[in-house]
Amino acid sequence: MTHIGLIGLGRMGGNMRTRLRRAGIEVTGFDQNPEVSDVESVDALIAALPAPRIVWVMVPAGAITDAVVTDLSERLGEGDLVIDGGNTRFTEDERHAALLAERGIRFLDVGVSGGIWGLENGYGLMVGGDAADVAELMPVFDALRPEGPREEGFVHAGPTGAGHYVKMVHNGIEYGLMQAYAEGFELLERKDLVHDVAGSFKAWQRGTVVRSWLLDLMVRALDEDDDLSEIEGYVDDSGEGRWTVEEAIANAVPMPAISASLFARFESRQEDSPAMKAVAALRNQFGGHATKKA
Repeated sequence: MTHIGLIGLGRMGGNMRTRLRRAGIEVTGFDQNPEVSDVESVDALIAALPAPRIVWVMVPAGAITDAVVTDLSERLGEGDLVIDGGNTRFTEDERHAALLAERGIRFLDVGVSGGIWGLENGYGLMVGGDAADVAELMPVFDALRPEGPREEGFVHAGPTGAGHYVKMVHNGIEYGLMQAYAEGFELLERKDLVHDVAGSFKAWQRGTVVRSWLLDLMVRALDEDDDLSEIEGYVDDSGEGRWTVEEAIANAVPMPAISASLFARFESRQEDSPAMKAVAALRNQFGGHATKKA
């Protein structure tokens, strides 16, 4: 039976552990929160694993992932395998792979999509790395992915970095789709003619060309708060949208929709947009259009 270690048992990592165990994969998990951790330390996790050891890292991207991978490079050994399942920037994967390779440790980067719903629905998986290592991990990937044809929930996208690159573009597309639904919501809300905005979104769930899981989640949100009045219009971004736009610039790929959705998030963080102040001032100057006093 396959036995893996899992570092990071938060909203996704904890559910992944449960899904893997349901499929018969043995999992030893470590988290800094002792209430959810199976062992008291990373050393204890490593000691519990059979060789060659497989350790899946599921922690926030950036400095935390970097620290965990560096720590594992000092604790693991020849033939072991580290999987980074977070939203790491693809440019970091080659550096992590090289660091681990100095000790003979293998590396896979895996983009994981599914959020808090992955426990029941399965996770979309996008993998980068050596084909032999991917083949070795297929029982784990098959346990995590959705039911149905493997190719509809899993891809070995290419060499190191390819998995996180595909996940980055996936999240960039997600930005654009969410923005389109959001703009449609605002227009329906603004027009007095439409009396049932939530019902209009619900009516799109079957048979229309805009139906999707994101639309289903939009309907769910409107069922809970039909005019979204309980939510502040502030939207953060976790990095992937920015990286997608940066890659578009670097490769001369036009991305007007995804770029606009990223900039819309920036605008959401401004209580009083300086740019819109400038537009109002210019309209007043050239056309005498009225301005509102702050």
